Amino acid sequence: MHTMADVICLCNQIWDEDLREYLATHEINSIEELRQEASICNKCMQCEELVQTEIYHARIRRQQQSS
Repeated sequence: MHTMADVICLCNQIWDEDLREYLATHEINSIEELRQEASICNKCMQCEELVQTEIYHARIRRQQQSS
C-alpha cells in the first residue's frame, strides 16, 4: 500500500519521499552535511527533528545494504 507523501520541510516544500530518495543516492550523515550539499535545509529549525530522523534511517539502510 502506497501512502501519500507528507511535507517534511514547509519552507522549501520538500516532501518526505523526495528527501528519502535524495538520501538514498547521497551519503549524507548529518543535517549539517545536508545543508552544505543541497538546498533542502535552510536552518529554519521547524523540521530539523524530522530531517534528522530521515538521515538516521537512511544511514541504517546503507549499513544494512553493505553487510
